[in-house]
Amino acid sequence: MNEVKQLAQDAKAASQSLGLCPTTEKNEALQAMAREVLNREKDILAANEKDVASGKQNGLSDYLLDRLRLSPKRLQSMSQGLETLVDLPDPLTVEPETWTRHDGLVIENRRVALGVIAMIYEARPNVTVDAAGLCLKAGNAVLLRGSSSAVHSNEALVSAMKAGLKRCGLPETLVQLVNPENHDTVRELGQMRGLVDVIIPRGGAGLIQAVIEQSTVPVIETGVGNCHVYIEATANKEMAISIAVDAKTDRPSVCNAAETILLDEPWANTNGTALIEALLAEGVTIKGDENIQRLHGDVKPAGEDDWAAEYLAPIVALGTVPDTDAAIAHVRRFGTTHSEAIVTENTEKARAFQNQIDASSVYHNASTRYTDGAEFGFGAEIGISTQKLHARGPLGLGALTTNKYVVSGDGHVKGGTVQ
Repeated sequence: MNEVKQLAQDAKAASQSLGLCPTTEKNEALQAMAREVLNREKDILAANEKDVASGKQNGLSDYLLDRLRLSPKRLQSMSQGLETLVDLPDPLTVEPETWTRHDGLVIENRRVALGVIAMIYEARPNVTVDAAGLCLKAGNAVLLRGSSSAVHSNEALVSAMKAGLKRCGLPETLVQLVNPENHDTVRELGQMRGLVDVIIPRGGAGLIQAVIEQSTVPVIETGVGNCHVYIEATANKEMAISIAVDAKTDRPSVCNAAETILLDEPWANTNGTALIEALLAEGVTIKGDENIQRLHGDVKPAGEDDWAAEYLAPIVALGTVPDTDAAIAHVRRFGTTHSEAIVTENTEKARAFQNQIDASSVYHNASTRYTDGAEFGFGAEIGISTQKLHARGPLGLGALTTNKYVVSGDGHVKGGTVQ
């Protein structure tokens, strides 16, 4: 039998047994997995060193190396993420919506697990742990198809989590690693309709698009983040600069970092130079339109491609617009429906921007960096969805479930009356 199909069949069987597992047992497994991640710190970090060394040799970019690299602090954070899930409500135990028809038929709308989730992602070992924990708590099995650049790290992490599952008497096949060395496994997972219930790709635009095009299994698209901060004419100077610098520099390599900053022309004329100098002081390369270039000699010219770029690096496109309508039009043209922000003291302009922008998260006077499962109070997240079905924004526990109608009667038949 095909190796991927066998993994999927094992995952399906494991997910069905997990459906009978009470919350207490799932929580015990999460705690055991968290302990094993810390207990095996030496082995996991040694495995990660191999991946980082190989990544440097193969020319991985600095931002990918940053995502790949583990440390005792990051392992502690990953372990704590599993512990945090223990304290979150089990989405499967939410009180069902219940109603009774006029003829006594009782209908319940219950939350149920999706079943088997396949995660396809790039050089981010933290996703391995976050995805496994979230899927387990929500009652799902998970197939983890990371990248070959993180193969040793992922093997060590999955081995640790399997040990935790085994210690608690749960099937080790609830968490399985798919061979990343075989590129066909992405396509094969996408064709496992009936065994795999949903695929969640997490990575660059090329990876996400490839999964969408190759899959018959439903896909939840975690999209590219070409996020904008728009500074409207009435924006407070200090607040606007603080938000723009944070959105770009807090962690440039993540999808909720700002890639484009738009300035109303009056604000740019008065405060644009101060913003440019604040960004340059943080080591940011600025690519600007002609108005921005006139404000500072260190600004590089922006080309058409820069307005659509997800740099994932300390680079920003900085442009001017005549008014809020122009800013909205720009975001609609170049945005990726991820996270967008307006900085303004004008509540009507803020409301117009938030109502007219189509994105998973739209901010007023706050950094785009808050689009995150932990920041939204969801605990860890499995990704940030930029599509509208079946979930949008940070994907926490609730997004990893669906619904089922449970109907109870007393001899009810549609073609007649109750006997």
